[in-house]
Amino acid sequence: MKPLLIVLLAASVQLSAQTLPSVVFETNAHKIRITTIADGLSNPWSIAFLPDGNMLVTERPGRLRLIRNGVLQAGPIAGLPEVRYRNHGGLMDIALHPNYSQNQLVYFTYSKPREKEATTALLRARFDGKQLVDVKDIFVADAWTTSDVNFGSRIVFAPDGTIIMTIGERNFPFPQNQGMSAQDLNTHMGKILRLRDDGSVPADNPFVGKAGHKPEIYSYGHRNSQGITIHPVTGAVWASEHGPLGGDEANIILPGRNYGWPLVTFGKGYDGKPITQDTRRDGMEQPQFYWVPSLGITNLLFYTGDRFPMWKGELIVAGHGAMLIQRVRQEGRGTNERESIVTPALRRRFRDLRQGPDGLLYVVASDKANDQPDTGTVMRIEPAE
Repeated sequence: MKPLLIVLLAASVQLSAQTLPSVVFETNAHKIRITTIADGLSNPWSIAFLPDGNMLVTERPGRLRLIRNGVLQAGPIAGLPEVRYRNHGGLMDIALHPNYSQNQLVYFTYSKPREKEATTALLRARFDGKQLVDVKDIFVADAWTTSDVNFGSRIVFAPDGTIIMTIGERNFPFPQNQGMSAQDLNTHMGKILRLRDDGSVPADNPFVGKAGHKPEIYSYGHRNSQGITIHPVTGAVWASEHGPLGGDEANIILPGRNYGWPLVTFGKGYDGKPITQDTRRDGMEQPQFYWVPSLGITNLLFYTGDRFPMWKGELIVAGHGAMLIQRVRQEGRGTNERESIVTPALRRRFRDLRQGPDGLLYVVASDKANDQPDTGTVMRIEPAE
């Protein structure tokens, strides 16, 4: 499929006298309301919905919070280990085991410290309703560096029950070769991994049994994937790619494939200089979509609910740096249609985007400055009609 250059389109916004907790946006298909359901969070990163409708929220300093009956509970849930909370590091993603109702297993990604270094780790625990117990690292990436940027890290359960996990290239080694670690198959930096639910390696991973190749690797050549989802019809893995200055991507992830970073990109370095002259090379996958300028893309999903019927089947992406949420039409008439359904007028940096069991959209956000400890929010997107 030929990649499509994303054009940012502004939705009209009707701001209330008080920016929070409720703002109405007029989009092409639906009039929507953004309502704050929890605030005062410190750098929230991700949410997960419990079977009873309550929500777990990760805060990057290393805290797990509970929203019960729409109210953020006062204290954090105990049981998490120390995290390296610095720059991009900290407690990141959360996902429930597909059989959570039976086993109460919860999975987390976090930046694990070791002396002056850190890496990305996958932790499994059981939530007994009050605290985390049986807490254990089930996978620790071979991505130890002194860098505190580009840890990744999203996780999703695939239809076959395996875990797909993203690892950032850690901007290492830098600036010597702009992160060529993503091309090195003997490290987990800049890779998407596939693991069993106990952290072990599936026997059918593409590099199992190959000397000098990490067997956990599913795909490589990634810069910093901060979003991952499963297509509801095809079962394909889709992942976002947080580019440098331009060059954010949405990719279909195929086993054993090379996604090009840093040899191929539509972006430039933060100094404005080219990282490479190439936007494509033989043997390297092209993105399904790319963004210039960048969104600062984080999580993404395919909308499957009934509350926004005109968006059904469409890709929804969250932008951190650009402070917007965008709808991307996939097929049929209007294939090139892109719409920013939430614009920077809200002054929120979006870190996570999820569809709730009620068919509404939920986002995790922080304020524009992104450096204040208690300005994080969980917000709900709902019809305004």
